Amino acid sequence: MKKYLRETKMLDYSSKNIQQLIRERNWNDIEEFERLKSIYTFVRDEILFGYNIDDTVCASKVLADGYGQCNTKGTLFMALLRACSIPCRVHGFTIDKELQKGAMTGIVYKNAPRNVLHSWVEVYFEDTWYELEAFILDVQYLRKLQIKNSDCTGAFCGYGVAVKDFKHPVIDFDRNNTYIQSEGINQDFGVYDSPDDLLKEHHQEMSAVKAFLYRNLGRHLMNRNVNKIRNS
Repeated sequence: MKKYLRETKMLDYSSKNIQQLIRERNWNDIEEFERLKSIYTFVRDEILFGYNIDDTVCASKVLADGYGQCNTKGTLFMALLRACSIPCRVHGFTIDKELQKGAMTGIVYKNAPRNVLHSWVEVYFEDTWYELEAFILDVQYLRKLQIKNSDCTGAFCGYGVAVKDFKHPVIDFDRNNTYIQSEGINQDFGVYDSPDDLLKEHHQEMSAVKAFLYRNLGRHLMNRNVNKIRNS
């Protein structure tokens, strides 16, 4: 399990803000199951759903930002787990951009790549690998989405969600897998020891111009849309 506990450039868990958070939450002083649940819930709900400048940002930057999406929140989640002696790895995919419709609108959605880089975190606990994905959306945002789309009684795709049962998605960890975007997956890249390794082989396909526009305009419009829903 050593390779699933190592620190990397992106999983920079020795950083001051990460170590301070761990001390404040007393994560290393509580039983492993409760530790795992507490870290999971922290990343899901206290790191808000939003779009960082790039998938390659390190865990300490995600924590400082206070928001993230699948790949960046996953990086922070992994760093916290490893810092607290819980082995984990990352599973890479792409998802269809339709899943982002609503968070992305207008020209931003039109110019977004069809296949969006995606990942979830796999955690080794009690001799089992658990697939954890539902930390991506904070509960406040998800609940407001459910109210906004209260007539939906089955599957739902959009606004960062792709699930079979929109009213009752499996988002809480209790020795089970959790998913919130898995129904949008269209390519599977397999399992990697760290996000650094995943991004060496796979990255978001985007021209330099589109990448510049995303960093400086697109993601801000997306974050505005997400915050508008959350605070409605």
